[in-house]
Amino acid sequence: MLSSTYVAAQEVAVLTRYEVKKGYEKKVCKVLGKYVRYAIGLESNIMAEAYYEQENPSILWLIERWSSKGALENGWKLNQIRLIQPAEKIYIKDLEPISKNEWRKAPKKDDKPVTIMLFVDSREGTEGNFKAVYHTAMPQFRSEPGVINYQLSQLEEDSTRFVTYEKFRSEDAFQYHLNFPPIQPVIDYLNTSIKKQPFQTGLHRLIPFSPKKP
Repeated sequence: MLSSTYVAAQEVAVLTRYEVKKGYEKKVCKVLGKYVRYAIGLESNIMAEAYYEQENPSILWLIERWSSKGALENGWKLNQIRLIQPAEKIYIKDLEPISKNEWRKAPKKDDKPVTIMLFVDSREGTEGNFKAVYHTAMPQFRSEPGVINYQLSQLEEDSTRFVTYEKFRSEDAFQYHLNFPPIQPVIDYLNTSIKKQPFQTGLHRLIPFSPKKP
């Protein structure tokens, strides 16, 4: 019998970024929506969600986690003619991972979820400090009443790069998080040990689109 540590190590997480040609956004959203419905219906899928960026609806993101690389549908592709450039796949490794049930946690009926994705480029040699800061803060972040999911991941191709996935129950919950005292060590790190401020180019507000709508 495989240990839980070994099984968790086989999980694969990938972010796919699509830059869609003007006028094709709804058509591509429809295709992505169908894929998400298909993916979450499979036992091997941990989570699958699709979004467009609030500031630029032509930028779409597909966020997936699977039980193994073999389970990931590598053969599924969008019609490239609808994209400005080929889709960008970013493979990541989850730090402080959570379970499938936690990933599938649904918002409450009255929630108006806010999803934030933040890319952080750390200075070489400070990656361990960043992970240590989050290791301490993560249980506190996840225990906030307004947090649905909170995950820190490290890019597989560059160990100095990280990305957070943060889903809150509302805009008020997000603003509460930004003023939550345990976040201060994270802010201190971002002010001293990164290549550039992430809030200008690395912050993405994501808007979910219904897979049932075109």
